[in-house]
Amino acid sequence: MEASLADLKQRLAEIDDLQRTQLLLEWDTEVWMPPSGESSRAAHLTTLETIVHERQIDDRIGELLDDVEPYAASLPGDADDACLIRAARRLWEKKRRIPTDLAAEIAGAQVESYQAWVKAREEENFAGFRPSLERMLELQRRWIECFVPYDDPYDVVLDNFEEGTKTEDVRRIFAALQPEITALVAEHANEADEDEFLRGPFAIASQETLSRELIERFGANWDAFRIDLAVHPFAAAVGLRDIRLTTRYETSDLSSLFTAMHECGHGLYEWGSAPSLERTPLQGGEASSALHESQSRLWENVVGRSLPFWRWFYPRVQEAFPDILADVSLERFHRAVNRPHRSFIRVDADETSYGLHVILRFELEQELLSGRLAVKDLPDAWNARFRELIGLEVPNDTVGVLQDTHWASGLFGYFPTYLLGSVLSVQIWGKAREALPEVEQQIERGEFTELHTWLRENLYSLGSKFSPPETIERVVGGPIDPQPYLRYLRGKLTALAAS
Repeated sequence: MEASLADLKQRLAEIDDLQRTQLLLEWDTEVWMPPSGESSRAAHLTTLETIVHERQIDDRIGELLDDVEPYAASLPGDADDACLIRAARRLWEKKRRIPTDLAAEIAGAQVESYQAWVKAREEENFAGFRPSLERMLELQRRWIECFVPYDDPYDVVLDNFEEGTKTEDVRRIFAALQPEITALVAEHANEADEDEFLRGPFAIASQETLSRELIERFGANWDAFRIDLAVHPFAAAVGLRDIRLTTRYETSDLSSLFTAMHECGHGLYEWGSAPSLERTPLQGGEASSALHESQSRLWENVVGRSLPFWRWFYPRVQEAFPDILADVSLERFHRAVNRPHRSFIRVDADETSYGLHVILRFELEQELLSGRLAVKDLPDAWNARFRELIGLEVPNDTVGVLQDTHWASGLFGYFPTYLLGSVLSVQIWGKAREALPEVEQQIERGEFTELHTWLRENLYSLGSKFSPPETIERVVGGPIDPQPYLRYLRGKLTALAAS
């Protein structure tokens, strides 16, 4: 048994090495690769995916899993080896349902589709992206058919990001959220010119300095982290001590500060994975994108939009932009970065209306995958539903259907995890406050060590040892619940209105 376990672990470690090499190439595709590198990069990733997939579905892994099953059964359920064997079995069985040529074709198509999206976005030209999106959608449907029978085709893609979660579960949670969020936006949305000072101009060099300071104060260090520019910000954990954040800057807003906090939350999660899980399928939070997003949203919003936080950080921002903010009070600035406002771009949306942006995408994805909505009709469907949910007329495709990279990258099923993560962020924050009664006073002093440590010990270190529902139960003591999130939004907006 010991030899079988060692063999299994070595095979899984080599697969992990190859997958993180893929991730490094994907990071480079979006950060440094020149546009003409598209075809060669697609070939690189197609070849790598072929190798990875063949290793993942190798009969020998199944034999080794059978060999070590009695050992796993003898262990406590939370032992690293027991969790590893359980996760490896699930991945092996899942991957064997997917033909290698399909997995490889998707990997190459993602590169080509991403480059087509970048060009179409720059040119405000959905028609230029349409063939690539139609191809990605066809590949996703072929992937889904590998898992028949299923209750809902969306269940299959959702499982890639939120293991075991069903579409109906998400619909139920979103049905509780949408009317409440819509009412809050209608009641509290600010006037278009009310916070004109937030339009800058804000020097990019100063934004970068402030962003780096935030990342450092939250607990990251530049021996393990780096930050670069990307068209659409993201974070990538190339290794346990190689965390790559990306951002973007505009002189017309301060969204980059919230982007830095958001992506730092992702990075801290990956960096906090227990060293014993390194080079295994358990490293990091890949099993649950909702839990991952709970951390980006917790640091960005629950911490980063709080009054204690801005009591500490606002003087630094005023000092960086005196011509714009010298006469803007702390209270006015805090209201401005929290009040709902109707806007086009999801990643720049306020904390409250953000959920409506996610619900829009969740609904459209289901229609696309089921065939009820054709790609050629997507812009019109987007614009009509955006008008219903947000109340704005979309002026062009760049700020509409082309604003996100997810569909270009084949990430169907990811969008709902953003709002699920927002819900979880408040539940997790509640537990952190119980454990750390002085946490808000610490934040007001710019001290984040105890909060970061608590999150690392109670969530990050677990990696993907447990299923998402099990991890959520361990951290918050129950299932995902939209009501604490709604109470949090109501309480914050009521207090802002009173001030």
